[in-house]
Amino acid sequence: METQLYQLRAELIRFMMAYKFALEEVNTKINILQQEFQYMHDYNPIEHVKSRVKSPESILKKIRKKEIPLSMPEIQDNIRDIAGIRINCSFTKDIYRISQMLEDQKDITVIQKKDYIVNPKPNGYRSLHLIIQIPIFMSDRVKNVFVEIQIRTIAMDFWASLEHKIYYKYNKDIPERLKAELADAASSATELDREMESIHQEINEIKQQTGPLSDQDEEMIFPIDLLREIVDNK
Repeated sequence: METQLYQLRAELIRFMMAYKFALEEVNTKINILQQEFQYMHDYNPIEHVKSRVKSPESILKKIRKKEIPLSMPEIQDNIRDIAGIRINCSFTKDIYRISQMLEDQKDITVIQKKDYIVNPKPNGYRSLHLIIQIPIFMSDRVKNVFVEIQIRTIAMDFWASLEHKIYYKYNKDIPERLKAELADAASSATELDREMESIHQEINEIKQQTGPLSDQDEEMIFPIDLLREIVDNK
């Protein structure tokens, strides 16, 4: 009996580790995209990234709710948000940029895509959800692991956080008055996103009109004398 318990415990730990490794893989990809985008466009579309692996208690609660058999393959196939990443962007267009860059990764398979920005939930919730699958190379196997990615603006995230707190404060039975106020707040957040994106676009147009960097600015990035030395030594 003790041996079986230890074997089960080891199997569970390894099961959870696969999701931890999957998050590390995806976070590394996001970090690379951030840095490259900053270098190429002098702009970082990602404001904040948060990741988590569901606790065993949360997984068990979902197993019971969805009436999933207690087996590792069944759990893996039917609960696809055990590993989750939330990406906060400055502007709505950045959401689709980041999504596309992730979808273009050769080792990422998009299993499901839900656009709650084009089609918001009835309560006003807006976000882009991806369920992806990524291979994790372990010591004796390659394991394909599901990861849920939510991409939203800061305004969308603030609204979702507030709605979540109210949802649990009222034990899922939110008064109609608050539902209406939340819907109004969602509309205001959407309008704020539009206004901020319009301002950002106007600033970009002004920057483009100012032309290329001056010689002094160029030298601050990479000294001209050093560039000449590199060319001369070729």
